[in-house]
Amino acid sequence: MNWCAAQDYIIASPVQNVDRLLPRQKGKCERVQHHPAVPWRDIPVFAERVLRAGKPTMGKLALEFLILTAARSGEVRHMQWSEIDWDAATWTIPKERMKAGVAHRVPLAPRAIEILATRQQEEDFSPFVFPSRNGKPLSDMALTKALRDANVQSDTPGRIATAHGFRSSFCDWASENGYPRDMAERALAHTIPSAAEAAYHRTDLLEQRREMMEAWAGWVMDVLGGLDRDPNEQTQM
Repeated sequence: MNWCAAQDYIIASPVQNVDRLLPRQKGKCERVQHHPAVPWRDIPVFAERVLRAGKPTMGKLALEFLILTAARSGEVRHMQWSEIDWDAATWTIPKERMKAGVAHRVPLAPRAIEILATRQQEEDFSPFVFPSRNGKPLSDMALTKALRDANVQSDTPGRIATAHGFRSSFCDWASENGYPRDMAERALAHTIPSAAEAAYHRTDLLEQRREMMEAWAGWVMDVLGGLDRDPNEQTQM
């Protein structure tokens, strides 16, 4: 369009004014999510009644870790011990396993570290943190099974919640608790669509995200979730 304007084919290029005329596009964290999710207000009860009830299976541990880190299923299931910095309480996912092709640092809340320490004590000699019985990465079905076995209902009527849906739950929690959209987007490892905006965001806000993720973990760990629930109320899971 700029070339056309320079050649007098048009009076002026409208491209440079598009961003002023169109409304701001929503970030990925704000867009409609199609994966059935557990409403964020219900997650503390879900965690207590499903994840920490009964035997701590590999699927349950992996699912809880996924929730605490707001990570994708594949990132958690293929997680290796070499990716953990115990001293810094940080998990670095290599770029080869990231959807955006960029390495991603994840701050680990105390409960996430506790899960890793529990797994480390089991000494199954696998390079993977959450291996299957044959030592290979845990199947995605193992996470799905933990949700199906407990009949965990989602915000989509008639649909069981999905592991990926917890990223949406986290996003809603962050938004409704006043955390900046940019910080939540970085926690979810979403790419910045604007090249100009990305040029000015060269830090991953790790320590700021650490505070947010610890607050998120605190919410997940709180059985009542800070809500004034009726003690006789039964939440269907």
